[in-house]
Amino acid sequence: MRVALVQEASGLEPGPNRARLAALTPDDADLVVWPEAFARDFGEAGSDVSPYAEAVTGPFATELAAVADRVGTTLVAGMFETSADAGRPWNTLVVRGCGHTEAYRKVHLYDSFGYRESDRLLAGDPAPVVVTVDGWAVGLMTCYDLRFPEMARMLVDAGAEVLVVPAAWVAGPRKVDHWRTLARARAIENTVYVVAAAQPGPRYCGHSTVVDPLGDVLVEAGDGPEVVRAELRREVLDEARRTNPSLRNRRL
Repeated sequence: MRVALVQEASGLEPGPNRARLAALTPDDADLVVWPEAFARDFGEAGSDVSPYAEAVTGPFATELAAVADRVGTTLVAGMFETSADAGRPWNTLVVRGCGHTEAYRKVHLYDSFGYRESDRLLAGDPAPVVVTVDGWAVGLMTCYDLRFPEMARMLVDAGAEVLVVPAAWVAGPRKVDHWRTLARARAIENTVYVVAAAQPGPRYCGHSTVVDPLGDVLVEAGDGPEVVRAELRREVLDEARRTNPSLRNRRL
């Protein structure tokens, strides 16, 4: 499966963000992953994002589907989704193209490093969301979810062979190192591919990456806007699971 990661910053105005979906989506990948909150950036820390929340049938998801269908690919991108709690939307990934209409609502909210995402967003139901893309089982996670190994393991237990992680990984001391280390750890301990697409600097870390099931980094972006590509090969996944059968050997 050919994957492309679009490391692009979202702005505060939803219209221009939607317009960039068509302009920047590659036409040579089976799966294209955009960052978390691409429909509209979080804004200043603690600001209210609820006025920018939409339904998963709204303008952003509709444009995502149109672009995916036009290019002939599957797209994953982040948005804020309206909920019954008018003051707190969900932080949602939508999957569109090739018949997909799935959504994943971020489970682990970023109440860490001085932020409190739960003050303005709702946590999603901790149930695995796994979709099939080009014959691969793809599990969905968002940003801070990467720090929770049980989240990745739950997806793998539900059949995931690839973990897709759109993110807006806030920049700061040690944060790029954490991002790299956690992406590789989730790949190695679960013998899966990790496809992690982040927003770029200066506010966020960038360094979108694809890691294979043995922990080898196939590609890594810098900290600026960039599109990076990799090919996921089933024989690599199968060999990793033969060589390192940790999923079969676990006792807990």
